[in-house]
Amino acid sequence: MAISNDSSQKSARPLSLGVIFLTLYIDLAGFSILFPLTPDLLKHYLLIHGSGGALGWMLAQLNTIAGALGGGAHLPEVLFGGVVSSVFAVLQFVSAPLWGGLSDRIGRRNVLRLTVLGTAASYLLWAFSGSFWLFLASRVLAGVFGGNLSVATAAVADVTTRGERAKSMGYVGAAFGLGLVTGPLVGAFSARIDLPALWPELVALGINPFSMPALVALGLALVNLVWINARFRETLPPGARAQAGGWRLRNPLREILSLDNAPVRRVNLVSFTHSLAFVAMETSLVFLGAERFDYTAYENGVLMGFLGLCSILTQGLIVRRLYKRLRETAVLSCGLVCSALGFLTIGFAPAPALLYAGVALLALGGGLVNPSTSGLISLYAGVLEQGRVLGIFRSLGSLARAVAPVVAGVIFFTAGARALYAIAALLAAVAWGFSQRLPEPEK
Repeated sequence: MAISNDSSQKSARPLSLGVIFLTLYIDLAGFSILFPLTPDLLKHYLLIHGSGGALGWMLAQLNTIAGALGGGAHLPEVLFGGVVSSVFAVLQFVSAPLWGGLSDRIGRRNVLRLTVLGTAASYLLWAFSGSFWLFLASRVLAGVFGGNLSVATAAVADVTTRGERAKSMGYVGAAFGLGLVTGPLVGAFSARIDLPALWPELVALGINPFSMPALVALGLALVNLVWINARFRETLPPGARAQAGGWRLRNPLREILSLDNAPVRRVNLVSFTHSLAFVAMETSLVFLGAERFDYTAYENGVLMGFLGLCSILTQGLIVRRLYKRLRETAVLSCGLVCSALGFLTIGFAPAPALLYAGVALLALGGGLVNPSTSGLISLYAGVLEQGRVLGIFRSLGSLARAVAPVVAGVIFFTAGARALYAIAALLAAVAWGFSQRLPEPEK
C-alpha cells in the first residue's frame, strides 16, 4: 500500500534530497573530527592520570594481552583505540533501531532534531573533559544519540519512488564519504589551537588541548540543528505514522533475529559480513602503509583522503549511472567482487602504485555495496517500517565497528598484513555467495 503517490514525492524530491545530503554531511563531518586525535588524546590523559588509577590499570591489562599475543609496539595502542571506539559502536548498535522505530511513530524531523541535540550535548561535554572519564562519558552520550544515519536513510526512502530507491541511496554514501574526508582534516587543523596554552585559567573548567576540535564539532551540530529546523520538511505523512506498529525499547539482537522477512535478513547478513572486512581495512591501512612503505602521517593522510575521494566519486556519480543499466542485485554482486579483489591487491601490494590501485578498487567495491544493500533493505521492507528496518540495518554496521577494529589489530600485529587482507577478501567472497540468493525486489 502506498502512502503517497509518485507525483507528490517528485515535487518534494529535489529539495528534500539536497537537504538530507547536507544534514548528513554536517553531522558526519562533526562526528569524524575526533578520528585523527585518538593517539594524542591517549597520551594527554595518561599525562594527567599517570600510570595509576583505573586508566593505568586498563592500559596495563592491554599491555599484558599484547605481550601474550606477541604483537608489536603498536598493539596496545590499537587495542586501546579499539576499546574506546567499541563503546561508541556498541551504543549505536543498541540505539539505531530505537531511533529508527521512533521515527516511524513521530516523524523523521522530530527524531533528527532530538538526536542532533543529544550529539551537540556530547561535544559540549567533550570540550570540558578535564579527565579521561568525562571524555568517555561524552562518547557514551554520542553513541546513545547516534541515530542520525538510519533516520536520514529512512527519509530518503520516504521521498523516492521504488524504481529510484537504490540510486538515491548513493546520496547517503556520498555524504558519508565527504564528511569522513572533511572531518579529520578539520580536526587535525583545529587541534593546533591549544586553548589552555592561550588561557591557562580555563584548565580549572576542564578545558584541555582538544577542546577546540570539540567546540568546532559543537558548532557544526548547532548549525545542523538550525538547518533541520529551517529546511528539513517532514517526509513521513501523518497517516503513515498513525499506521506504524507499536514502538518500544527492544533488545537489538532479538530485533535482528526476529525479523520475519527472509530477504531483509539475507541482505543484513551480506552487509554485516562485508562491513567486518571493510572496517578491518580502515583500522589497519595506515599501519600497512607505515610498515611496508615507511609512510609518514602525512603520506597516510593522503592515502586515506584518496580512499575517501574514490568513495565519493563512486557513490555520487558512478553508482547512479550503473543503476540505469543494471539491477540492484547485479550492482551488489559487482561491488563484492571488486571488494574481494581490492583486499587482495592491498594486502599483497609490493609497490605504492599497486597499493593505490587496490584502494581505488576497494573504494569502488564499497561504493557499490553500500547503496545497493541499503536500497535493497528499503525495497524489501514494508512502507510502514522503513525507520525500524533501516535502523536494524545500521545497527549491524555499528556492531561490525565494535568487533572488527580489535580483531583486525590483533591479526595484523600477530599474523601480518597479508593474512589479515586474505581473510578480508574471503569475507567479501562469502558475502558474494550470500548475495546470490537474493530475489529481485518489486518496483
